[in-house]
Amino acid sequence: MGTLVRGGTVLSVDRAIGDLPRGDVLVEDGRIRAVGERLDAPDADILDATGMLVLPGFVDTHRHTWQAVFRGLGADWTFAEYGRATHGVLRPLHRPEDVYVGTRLGRLEALHSGVTTLLDWCHCTDTPAHGDAALDALGRTPGRSVFCYGAGVAADGPVAAELARMRDRVPGDDALVTMAAGLRGPQRTSIENTAADVAAARDLGLRVSVHAHVRAGRRPVAAMGEHGLLDDRTTIVHGNGLDDDELAMLADAGCSVSISPDVELKMGFGWPETGRMLAAGIRPTLSVDDCLSAGGDMFSTMRTALGVQRGLDTAQGRPPSLTARDVLEFATLDGARALGLGDRIGSITPGKQADLVLLRADDLTLFPVNHPVGAILSAGHPGLVDTVLVAGEVVKRGGALVGVDLDELRERTLRSRARIAAAAGVPLDGSWLPV
Repeated sequence: MGTLVRGGTVLSVDRAIGDLPRGDVLVEDGRIRAVGERLDAPDADILDATGMLVLPGFVDTHRHTWQAVFRGLGADWTFAEYGRATHGVLRPLHRPEDVYVGTRLGRLEALHSGVTTLLDWCHCTDTPAHGDAALDALGRTPGRSVFCYGAGVAADGPVAAELARMRDRVPGDDALVTMAAGLRGPQRTSIENTAADVAAARDLGLRVSVHAHVRAGRRPVAAMGEHGLLDDRTTIVHGNGLDDDELAMLADAGCSVSISPDVELKMGFGWPETGRMLAAGIRPTLSVDDCLSAGGDMFSTMRTALGVQRGLDTAQGRPPSLTARDVLEFATLDGARALGLGDRIGSITPGKQADLVLLRADDLTLFPVNHPVGAILSAGHPGLVDTVLVAGEVVKRGGALVGVDLDELRERTLRSRARIAAAAGVPLDGSWLPV
């Protein structure tokens, strides 16, 4: 029978289909069956999208979801302060149940704001039970998630056995929860350990994600390239300050890049490398990174990426290197491709799974909508997200998540936060600056 999403402004992010000022999307068995101006589906259930923008779900390619309980605490932190506070003080006090609560809270927040697919870069994995808790939280939360297992940042030994154990717990490559490997990388461990991690991931058929930005003159991408550790299954996170030849290495190997513009600016990584990636032939993807210092929605992330790059272009005497539509593609189709899901999600294309977001266009933030993509990039915010579908299932309707006990989650969140903060002896009012 299926569902007919009827009468919305459809932004397909499929260049062959384009935008439909008034369009319908037919969903059957979790997949997009047809897209058109007026579809005939008399037996379908009607999901009225009148007065709404219909677009693919957002894809966040890198987020440390377990940190959501302490959102906002690091608004004034540098990257060094973040490392000392988060991994030196807070992470060691997290029990598995705290990881579960933080991951569930963060994943629901993302879903609430239209992020239908999220790569959870989980590096609070000090024990097997911690990794299990994060994976369980993703599995019990509506949404499409990639559990990216990252060895605890203090770990300096082999991780292949634990990576394989976690791989056995993931339902399968066609499930809503899949898996990737988070590399410690040459900035955290030896190149020998990095090579061993990549080999273990490849043996398990996993894509890899690795943090790499320049500090103290190091060349992390060059090191990986020289050891044959870059290919089209590799995502580089951040990439700030990489040399031009390193960008060429990434492009030649078919790597993807995940940019976190808000965190990179606030924590002192340097200018987001959106424009340099484009110039090198790499389509960037976008990520929130962490909610200690950045908002958890893709709207603000897209807006920062667009504004900063256009400002840099102007300051350096160049014409604008990207448009609002480019950035929407970064946050949808390009993100899906980076996660190996480009044939499954990322655009409203017949045959793909129906991950859809419906935004209220009658809200005074957007109304009247003249340039739909421009409106989303200029003024979009989570409060506009009325309805969300994942694989054709409605997981948010009328502005509320479906079948989620938020009161119970809030209680567990506050208990977790109180216990960890008390054990750490730190205030929660923003006055704590780690030394």
